Amino acid sequence: MNVLLPLPFALPLLGAALAMISRRRRFWLRVLAPLVGAGAVAASVAVLVAVARNGVVAVQAGGWAAPLGITLVADRLSALLLVVSSTVLLAIMLHAVAEGAGALDRRSEPGVFHPAYLALTGGVGLVFLAGDLFNLFVAFEVMLASSYVLMTLQPTAERLRASMTYTVVSLTSSIMFLTALGLTYAAAGTVNLADLSERVPALPAGTRTALGLLFLVVFGIKGAIVPMHLWLPDAYPAALTKVTAVFAALLTKAAVYALIRVETLAFPREHGSRVMLVLAAGTMVVGTLGALANDDIHRVFSFTLVGHIGYMLFGLALFSVAGLTGAILYLVHHIVVQATLFLVSDLIQARTGETSLHRLGGLARLSALIAVLFFVPAMSVSGVPPTSGFVAKLALFQAGLGSGRPLAYAVTGVAVLASLLTLMAMARIWALGFWRPRPEEAGEPPAAEPYTRGGVRVMQAVTAVMVAGGLLIAVFAGPLSSWSARAAADLVDPSAYRRAVLDGRAP
Repeated sequence: MNVLLPLPFALPLLGAALAMISRRRRFWLRVLAPLVGAGAVAASVAVLVAVARNGVVAVQAGGWAAPLGITLVADRLSALLLVVSSTVLLAIMLHAVAEGAGALDRRSEPGVFHPAYLALTGGVGLVFLAGDLFNLFVAFEVMLASSYVLMTLQPTAERLRASMTYTVVSLTSSIMFLTALGLTYAAAGTVNLADLSERVPALPAGTRTALGLLFLVVFGIKGAIVPMHLWLPDAYPAALTKVTAVFAALLTKAAVYALIRVETLAFPREHGSRVMLVLAAGTMVVGTLGALANDDIHRVFSFTLVGHIGYMLFGLALFSVAGLTGAILYLVHHIVVQATLFLVSDLIQARTGETSLHRLGGLARLSALIAVLFFVPAMSVSGVPPTSGFVAKLALFQAGLGSGRPLAYAVTGVAVLASLLTLMAMARIWALGFWRPRPEEAGEPPAAEPYTRGGVRVMQAVTAVMVAGGLLIAVFAGPLSSWSARAAADLVDPSAYRRAVLDGRAP
């Protein structure tokens, strides 16, 4: 176990170093990066199996006992998200490799993409395994430093402007994170999450509330919770589509995961959080209304992403096993579906050169396959039965209605309304982009994609696999719900987490 637990982030970081050394050897990079990604998936699955057999597993790096040393922890929540995120990262990597290998213009494959992507993969893995706040901070910085590079690939004026906004906002949240970390250590004398779960209850109520709200703001900025979301709809659509796919799928979800971990371990609430419930409702409404008001497909998807962060926050705000179960199901569903939507958008862009609904049309006639690949995840993100989105939303609705709290009832109503608004946004893309005749002012679509036929087929195959993955979440909803419920129970009662980390603690 001492060797296994670091592998999901150590392998990609080692791969990033090798890729950086050989960044001019394109063929080698196309072989190395997927192999490293596959290794990270295998390591994540091994961690999941270990957690299924042994419960919470923890490693004290360097032999320093907690809370002094670096603690790595895997429980049901982190192991599940490790497997899902590493699989999605591998799929997007394969899509990017096919795009680069099949590009007719070889300049469209920057050599720095692969090392930056692998470093980001390592950062995501470390986020899910960090057992203390400082290493959680380090993990976010590894992830964000890589994202700064990815954001500016193939620079344009718009992309550089968006990347500046993204960088400033990310650095601001990082400074606030570091401040919150220092204040927590000053108040409790530790930053180990398991140790904090024992020490924080002894702090004055005002201190607990202030620290809890500060972490909510930190991860609210990183996770694009309304009103801290304004940076995302401008920043994400400006990046390359394959980069936006991984950002949308994982960066905000890593922040939601960190918020769940910090709020349940260090600052738990017995009766839920009214502030979070209000923020969740506002995030759902603002995000989905923004999706309806925009014309560019990438901006529609980005606002949809913002709106659906509200669903995960809703589950956390209930602070119950049922609510957290819904939040975990929603995390898994949305990581897969959001990445799939952007991969489909990449296929649309390759075929038409457009992402604006005013200039799109006739896609269903142009490519029936792309129509199918869009329709399935679009229905899933809208929560139409029997997709994975429906399963996750049903769990949240049941948790909200079963909470016995009037405010939770109201937020459940808002969640239903946001689902309908999401369906309208997806239906608008479906009607205008796929079934309306192509507008005359848009001219004829390009005669061929800017990729070889083989490259396009691999990109389509990877996207089809992602669509199938979303369907499998619905097919295996029973076992997944059962695993998520046990993960949620572990969050509500963290005694097993504490025992795994603190047994044999330093004196």
